[in-house]
Amino acid sequence: MPNIKSAKKRVSLSRIANEKNKMGKSALKTTIKKFDAAVTAGNREQADSAYKAAVAAVDKAVVKGILHKNNAARKKSSMTLKMNAL
Repeated sequence: MPNIKSAKKRVSLSRIANEKNKMGKSALKTTIKKFDAAVTAGNREQADSAYKAAVAAVDKAVVKGILHKNNAARKKSSMTLKMNAL
């Protein structure tokens, strides 16, 4: 445990940031899984709305620093290929 006041504060803030990042990652994974489930079911209209939500979630994750931009581009590209194959 840190003894210096500023170091104690940094530990507290990093814990809070860690929780926010975990929540963001979890929400992102959930939206992507919903899209995958809709594609697997073959429901075009449900997959279309899930695709829009998933792409928006990926873009927001990049802005928040949860994902790297290249990782996001790869995810969006694979989702687009799945959507076009449907």
